[in-house]
Amino acid sequence: MPCWLRGLYDKLQTMNLIDTHAHLYLPHFKDDVDRVIENAANKNVIKILLPNIDLESARPMLELCKRYRTQCYPMLGLHPNSVKDDFRHQLSTLEQMAGDNEFVAIGETGMDAYRDTTFLGEQEASFITHLEWAKIMGLPVVIHSRETMNKILAIVKSHSGNGLRGVFHAFSGSVEQALEIADLGFKIGLGGVVTYRNSGLEPVVRAVDLKDIVLETDSPYLTPAPNRGKRNESAYLHFIAEKIAELKDLTFEEVANVTTENACELFNLKPE
Repeated sequence: MPCWLRGLYDKLQTMNLIDTHAHLYLPHFKDDVDRVIENAANKNVIKILLPNIDLESARPMLELCKRYRTQCYPMLGLHPNSVKDDFRHQLSTLEQMAGDNEFVAIGETGMDAYRDTTFLGEQEASFITHLEWAKIMGLPVVIHSRETMNKILAIVKSHSGNGLRGVFHAFSGSVEQALEIADLGFKIGLGGVVTYRNSGLEPVVRAVDLKDIVLETDSPYLTPAPNRGKRNESAYLHFIAEKIAELKDLTFEEVANVTTENACELFNLKPE
């Protein structure tokens, strides 16, 4: 291969992106999921990680990952907003799936006190179970921490060790909390909110080392500007990378390269 062509090829390789959090198996995508995955590939989003929500979502998630084995990868978990009186049954049934499927992470798990605090105690118990799964299975854990950041940090600290690692998904905390998370060896998951005016995330992005950041869309939610208000999809990940590059005074290629390396290392993915 000529040197000039090799240089171009290498540059294109550094533009690859990984969406570490997208719910492409939801009904929002039932009519065009194939096109959505093609759109992502056309925008250099080479891998998409799918967090689970509950027992009902596990089957469509796994089926989508089987159809797109080299692009979509499943996680094992029970979303905190799905934690109800029957959460122990759901967890037991989900755990049985671990022997028959290959998961890249435990999640999405954590706690959420935004709208309803009825099951916060059960959410905490569920979260701790997920942390134990992560340590036993040697997988990273993907953490949802809406309105519960301080509580989540305390739990993670008390259950650290045995290689516990992961990502704080849809991070919305302070600079101090972000640096604390990085010191614990966890990654900061940044998505569409970083593109919103008055998001409050600019100082966080500037303060956190790029090696501690992974990118995510949380599709179909949290659509980045300029498409805010529309259904989100993995192809829009480049808007997030561009905003982070702007805030950190870096090139798009630098952000794409480092965050992709971060995701590959954290989730034990093979780079392209």
